Amino acid sequence: MPVPRVIGVDLGGTKLLAGAVDPDLGIHHRVQRTVTGLDQQTLLDVAAQAVTETIAAVATRIEAVGFGIPVLIDRGTGRAVVGVNTLLHDIAFADVMSRRIGLPVFVDNDGNCAALAEHRAGACRGYSEAIVVTLGTGIAGGLILRDEIYRGALGAAGELGHMVIEFDGPPCHGNCPNHGCAEVYVSGTALVQEARWLGQTRPGSGLGRALGSDRVISGPVITELAEAGDESAIEAITLIGSRLGVVLANLINIFNPQVIAIGGGVIAAGELLLSPARAVVADRVLPFLADGVEIVATRFGVEAGMVGAAALAYGELARTAPAPLMSRSGR
Repeated sequence: MPVPRVIGVDLGGTKLLAGAVDPDLGIHHRVQRTVTGLDQQTLLDVAAQAVTETIAAVATRIEAVGFGIPVLIDRGTGRAVVGVNTLLHDIAFADVMSRRIGLPVFVDNDGNCAALAEHRAGACRGYSEAIVVTLGTGIAGGLILRDEIYRGALGAAGELGHMVIEFDGPPCHGNCPNHGCAEVYVSGTALVQEARWLGQTRPGSGLGRALGSDRVISGPVITELAEAGDESAIEAITLIGSRLGVVLANLINIFNPQVIAIGGGVIAAGELLLSPARAVVADRVLPFLADGVEIVATRFGVEAGMVGAAALAYGELARTAPAPLMSRSGR
């Protein structure tokens, strides 16, 4: 008899990734959609369609759906309040999607979902104090403190991308009212901006030739050129890695984690990104704290949010399941 599964959905600022996930967090089907610039109603439609397509593709019962979304979530009311890089706002997301899909729906911030996946079965497994930083359109963060996701007083902790690293820096993205946030300097969006600038100023470089041929400069393209030896692409990734090191140094000095796992699309650059980050951390972290922390790539990469959303659904199903009835003898 097929084992029942859940569907995990990572709804990011530019892409949606859905998958059928088994209890061991193995993925059995994937659906991907581009969601850049969609209004709230259309975004909900696309998400529901992706879930329906995934259900149709797997020959087993689906018990529930978990969503990781880039939105501040009020844990008291369950409302998705506001996001920086999405038009989702002020919506009882789980209730709305449950009515559309016809299954139980559970929702959390996408950074928390990525952290849950890595803590359960990934790079943070076995660590009680861990941080997961996801570099994508923006920066998602998840804090594992004392073996649990830390959500703060209102349920919205972990917005690591909105740590200010330059007092008079440029305005942050989207709905963030701040200036000089880490997200402006360290995200996948920041990498593309730096690479485009280098390509424009160095037309003979690999980046410059890519721009001249109207090739879309994206994270994968920059990584491909860097791995092929293009010095400008390497410089762009090194710069983002060094800035990432500043962010990580702050996190280490504040939280004293055992491990920080870096994920999202930018981590495809691997050691080209992590080596400069570690070098900056070594220079900036308080000496005692520097000795006890590892900086590694996530195990699940760009699928961490989706896998974590599924893990969230499994956890919530177990938590809300009725207790087994006792026999009349009390045993």
